[in-house]
Amino acid sequence: MEALKARYFGSHPDDPVIFHRKDLVNRRGSFFRLRDDGVRATFDTELLSLLRLWRYAVITVCLDKKAHREKYTTWQYDPYHYCLAVLLERFVYFLNRRGVQGDVIAESRGGKEDRRLKESFRRLCDKGSGYLGQRRCSRRSPQGSSR
Repeated sequence: MEALKARYFGSHPDDPVIFHRKDLVNRRGSFFRLRDDGVRATFDTELLSLLRLWRYAVITVCLDKKAHREKYTTWQYDPYHYCLAVLLERFVYFLNRRGVQGDVIAESRGGKEDRRLKESFRRLCDKGSGYLGQRRCSRRSPQGSSR
């Protein structure tokens, strides 16, 4: 992945290019090179080939924010923080089934949002969630801390 990023977008370990879907689709920022149809076709072909070769699991959560707000009018859990809790639960159960450890790396959203999400992650690790106890969560994380 890093070689692919370096080849197409000039990514460097000290300043890595992050695959933000919105930026990729709109060909903004580092992804301006994808405005060239030939480059985009070659990149798409190469990325899809690599995705077929790599061994990985995808754990995802999809949330309709409007329906969430309408349903939980008195229980106002920030949608991003709710998704973080659900993703963390699923990830820990996934790791437990395999008897392995894993890391959690959250995508940057901005200064204030990053700080709030990091606090939410720490709170989940320290106290657990409705379906995941603190011991079970921290046992699957090598340091038990966010990055």
